[in-house]
Amino acid sequence: MSATDTTTPVNEAAVLQPGGSFYYENREVPTIQSDRDVIVKVIATGLCGSDVHYWQHGRIGRYVVEKPLILGHESTGIVVSCGPNVQGLAAGDRVAMEPGAACNSCDFCRSGRYNLCRSMSFAATPPIDGTLCTYYRVPAECCFKLPDHISLRDGALVEPLSVAVHACRLAGDLQNRKAIVFGAGPVGLLCCAVARALGAATVVIVDIVTSRLEVATKHGATHTYQMSSESPEENAKALLEVAGLGDGADVVLDATGAEPCVNCGLHAVGPGGTFVQVGLGRPNVSIPLGQVCDKEVIVKGSFRYGPGDFSLAVGLLQANRVNLEGLVTNEYSFSQVEEAFKNVANRVGIKSVIYGPGVDAATANSI
Repeated sequence: MSATDTTTPVNEAAVLQPGGSFYYENREVPTIQSDRDVIVKVIATGLCGSDVHYWQHGRIGRYVVEKPLILGHESTGIVVSCGPNVQGLAAGDRVAMEPGAACNSCDFCRSGRYNLCRSMSFAATPPIDGTLCTYYRVPAECCFKLPDHISLRDGALVEPLSVAVHACRLAGDLQNRKAIVFGAGPVGLLCCAVARALGAATVVIVDIVTSRLEVATKHGATHTYQMSSESPEENAKALLEVAGLGDGADVVLDATGAEPCVNCGLHAVGPGGTFVQVGLGRPNVSIPLGQVCDKEVIVKGSFRYGPGDFSLAVGLLQANRVNLEGLVTNEYSFSQVEEAFKNVANRVGIKSVIYGPGVDAATANSI
């Protein structure tokens, strides 16, 4: 793959076949196809809920696993080769990869909302293969150098961190604001961290799992609240009292997609506040629309990330304004792909990463 490499490269891949089983095979090694292409050797890939959903259910909305598919899209790696017009990157650079390439010509792309591009080629979204393989090709603009103090393992969190950045930016000016985040999983914890980094004075994180709430204060939470079996209205009332939020929060971010959390959040947001839906659950949920109207709540959907989100995510890490320590709780070799998926489905730990073929923990944890 490089001028000094005399071995024949092999692109081993973990492949999901329709029906939900995995197998390994050697795929064609990607090559430079445009002057802006970059070939990256994949070191670490974080597992996302969407990966698990494709494995368990074979589809997400209109995207269906109809033929063998490589999953994975939260990845870091080492640059092995670059196209002739690539600037600012060189072989050996450690990078986080943005896993979607937009068309750059449609109205959405031209207006700065490329995450809504209908021609987006997004890794691990059928029929586009993902990053659970040895080598992956991305455009140069989708490679972001990792800060020196961030390991390749922890760098796999740059992608979900960018999701959190996008959601928090949709929430508007967070300086001195009161925020609630529902869900203390990876995205929820990162939303909490970003909200604090962007100036929120109060950030309450809500979950049902005690162990996840216990780590939240290390990632920006000023208060925690454990959801009870009471109604969303009762939970909202108790939540506001515990955190001293008065009439309600300025901003609520829901990273669960669970109907009780969505309902509780809409009861807990204050008059004129903003509610951002970050996580996805069932496609149709019942919501207290009267609360939205009575308080003139601004409700926004958040989808992936857009221009500047990856750059800001890396910038927050560079400035030590977001702490990733302790978020990766489970690490798997490339031969343990199915085990990793099973454990994520069973909610084991916080974040799971799978190392690329032939990669060991020492390499992934190096800085």
